[in-house]
Amino acid sequence: MRLSCLKVFKMKASTLDKISCFLAELLGTGILVFLGCMGCVKTDIFPNNHLQIVLNFGFAVLIAIQCFGCVSGAHLNPAVTVAAFIYELVTLPMAFVYFVGQMLGAFIGYGLLKALLPYNAIIGVDEPAGVCVTVLSSDISVLQGVFIELLITSCLTMVACSVWDPRNDRLKDSVPIRFGLTVASLNLAAGLFTGSSMNPTRSLGPAVWNNSWQHHWIYWVGPLVGAALTSLIYRFAFKGRSDEVIELRSSNAKIQFIDKV
Repeated sequence: MRLSCLKVFKMKASTLDKISCFLAELLGTGILVFLGCMGCVKTDIFPNNHLQIVLNFGFAVLIAIQCFGCVSGAHLNPAVTVAAFIYELVTLPMAFVYFVGQMLGAFIGYGLLKALLPYNAIIGVDEPAGVCVTVLSSDISVLQGVFIELLITSCLTMVACSVWDPRNDRLKDSVPIRFGLTVASLNLAAGLFTGSSMNPTRSLGPAVWNNSWQHHWIYWVGPLVGAALTSLIYRFAFKGRSDEVIELRSSNAKIQFIDKV
């Protein structure tokens, strides 16, 4: 009887963990899209510039990861979840749970933005497709757009993989800051060319609400392929082993390391 109760308790705990991760991804992605896209508003009444926009997106990522990083890891992005699956951090069913939470979060986050802001802040002369809708610059070809999104997502994924590396287990306190600054830097570099999505759901929410689908596939193919390739490379070429972490944490190993330095 006691064994049976323990099994039921474990099953309930597992289900609750999945629900918690789902809600964390939903709320975290909602916060990212709501705050990030609100910072993209640019009108005569609400002046804005590129630097403000990219810093705001970085800070939005920082807030979301600080809130929910301890619950689900705060992927907030299907590309990051694909990388985590390849890195063997999440199972396939759990990755699906993350995907659903992220897509619903992006939909709700942008929906709140449309409900709270005036129409001319969403659709205007500077934003005919809708604020925060990711579109290619007129001077950028489709192929260039795909590769820009692929490469900047690769940079983001490389940072994620290094954070997940067992050798960095003790260096977790600054993760929200690291990711926030990474996103800000990548947005600063590529934002004017493709909108620097790096995140299919971040592009999906604004596209759905504004019915704007021009070249939308780029913001799925580029980030997902970039994340998959980069996580494979990191896993097989750079990833540390757990036994290395144990060795480095032993007192003898620390003494040897200091001597070598």
